Amino acid sequence: MKIISLLSAAAIFSTMAFASNIEVYKSPECGCCGNWSKVMKSEGFNVVEYKTNEIMDVKRGAKVPGELSSCHTGLIDGYVIEGHVPADEVKRLLSQKPKDIIGISTPAMPLGSPGMEQDGIEDTYDVIAFYKDGSQKVWATYKGAKKIK
Repeated sequence: MKIISLLSAAAIFSTMAFASNIEVYKSPECGCCGNWSKVMKSEGFNVVEYKTNEIMDVKRGAKVPGELSSCHTGLIDGYVIEGHVPADEVKRLLSQKPKDIIGISTPAMPLGSPGMEQDGIEDTYDVIAFYKDGSQKVWATYKGAKKIK
């Protein structure tokens, strides 16, 4: 009976975490990338970091448009997560599983985005979806950690 209860508890807990690894490719010198990884871990993701001096090759291989480039690139379940994307948007992407999207990006490194917290300074920024047909559109808009649309 206890074994069944433990298995049930484990099954419930496993739905709270994400089974897939998010592979994060970053420069060996970048600290904010590690901060983003910590945020993702705290949100239930299993993060595996790879330090590389060939980050631009990773971005090209993942088909990240140059204008959407940021400091690190994540790969999860066939999607690209570029830069300091909030965990809620990664969760939404994984739950919706759109077939036409390559990935989502928070271009540049906006202050107040996950991993870029700076003494309460919060930029307004967009999370941009980029599609297989080459198009892009705003996926969500944030001010710091708060979604505004």
